[in-house]
Amino acid sequence: MTNNRTIPQPRTTGILYIGALIPLILVVTSYFGIFNTNHNNMSEIKNVILIGAGGNLGPSILDAFLEDGSFNVSVLTRESSSSTFPSSVKVHKADYNSIDSLKAAFQGQDAVLSFVGGTAIGDQEKLIDAAIAAGVKRFLPSEYGSNTPNPKVVEIVPIFKGKLGAVDYLKKKESEISWTSVITGPFFDWGLKVGFLGFDFKNKKASLVDDGKGTFSATNLNQIGKSLIKILQKPEETKNTYVYVSSFETTQRDILAAVEKITGDKYTTENASSKDLEKDGKEKLAKGDFSSIPILIKSAAFGEQNLGDSTPEGLWNEKLGLQKESFEDSIKAAISGKLLGEK
Repeated sequence: MTNNRTIPQPRTTGILYIGALIPLILVVTSYFGIFNTNHNNMSEIKNVILIGAGGNLGPSILDAFLEDGSFNVSVLTRESSSSTFPSSVKVHKADYNSIDSLKAAFQGQDAVLSFVGGTAIGDQEKLIDAAIAAGVKRFLPSEYGSNTPNPKVVEIVPIFKGKLGAVDYLKKKESEISWTSVITGPFFDWGLKVGFLGFDFKNKKASLVDDGKGTFSATNLNQIGKSLIKILQKPEETKNTYVYVSSFETTQRDILAAVEKITGDKYTTENASSKDLEKDGKEKLAKGDFSSIPILIKSAAFGEQNLGDSTPEGLWNEKLGLQKESFEDSIKAAISGKLLGEK
């Protein structure tokens, strides 16, 4: 006997409906970042606080961040500080000896940028601990200068051990916070302006180290600010590493030639050996005379050993997308008593 019972067919309407929704679901989840497991994406570093923004470097960094506008930037000062900042900038005050006070100031911040100077450079552990306690994602210690990872540099300038200590501490805390330490060489426009690079524009004199032939990397202050912005915009690439940037690779002799060409003046020169500067600086440091520090830094930066040249370490300018600057315009600005781009 033939069985004429009709076999039910599977219903495909629901499956087709869900299939049609899949592209829409993917678009929505992508747009809102759902299921995104990258904890270092650019959108997560938005709130940035600067420590020591009233020093030599800090104001230029703050100006660069304010001009760029990509981040919500605020500053942290000591409770006793009298530093002033633009009215649009939120100022947090804290007791630097209290982790609880620092933690309160760091609440809601994604990145902490330290520009502390002097002996405070070697005492950044409280800042780091407070940043970790507040849930900060990235800490940039006070570096911005000589190539401290090079043992020869630290041998000449022992006080740089404080900078190394901060990075070593951060390395131990990498499971809790990420870091980036930025090597810039001497501040180029600022160093020319104040005489640190060895030029006295008023009296037309140049003080050279090892006849001014040592190659060194140097960076304008505004370029350092732009570098920090790019670093925070590329958090994964710049995570837990040293980043080397510069405006120029040059020598004191190159600068002298440019200065004489620009001004039309002939400069008188005096020369000191890097070894003599090192000896003199260390003798003064042993007596507690901290005026020795610039002397030792000049010995390391401008000497014939080329310890100030960052190119062997690999510059990040291209990877960060930094634009090239004008060597001549930077010198012209310094001669007029200004930083490059300063009005």
